[in-house]
Amino acid sequence: MPGVLHLFMSSHPAIHQKAPDFTAPVVGGEHPAGSTITLSKLKGETVVLYFYPKDDTPGCTRQACAIRDGWDRITGRARVFGISTDPVRSHEKFIRKHSLPFPLISDEDQTIVNAYGVWVEKSLYGRKYMGTERTTVIIGPDGRIKAVLPKVKPEEHLDLVLAQL
Repeated sequence: MPGVLHLFMSSHPAIHQKAPDFTAPVVGGEHPAGSTITLSKLKGETVVLYFYPKDDTPGCTRQACAIRDGWDRITGRARVFGISTDPVRSHEKFIRKHSLPFPLISDEDQTIVNAYGVWVEKSLYGRKYMGTERTTVIIGPDGRIKAVLPKVKPEEHLDLVLAQL
C-alpha cells in the first residue's frame, strides 16, 4: 500500500518550533574521534544542520566542498554540522579526502533523520527505497527552528544558508 508508508514518516519541524534534541557521534572540526555532540548544549549559538545522503558521492561532495570553500563567510556566524547515516569511519575518510573544516555527525540508527523528517521514500531507476533527503535546518540561538531548506541543490546550498544567516 503506497500511502501507508507516509503515515509513519514525520515531517520537517516547523519554524519557531523547539529543535529536536539529540546526542550523537561526531568527528571533525574541533571534535576528535570518539566525541559526541548534544544539540541542546549549543544553545546560545546559531546552528546549521545540513542533512545529506552519503559521504563521497558526487552531489554530497559538491555540497561539502562548497561549504569548505565558503567557510570564511560562515565562520563566526554559525556552527555547521553535516549529518548522514554513514558511520564515523566513513566521515573521517570524507573529511580527510576533501579537507573539510567542519564536523560531521553520524546517525547510523536514523534517530536524527527521523526526528527532523528527512528519512524519506526515494526512487532511483524505478526502485523505491528509504534514504536521507538533502535538507538543511537552521536553528537560532534560542534553540528554535529559524529556517528549513528542503531538497536543496548542492550548487545552491551555500548561498541559501548564507542568505538565512
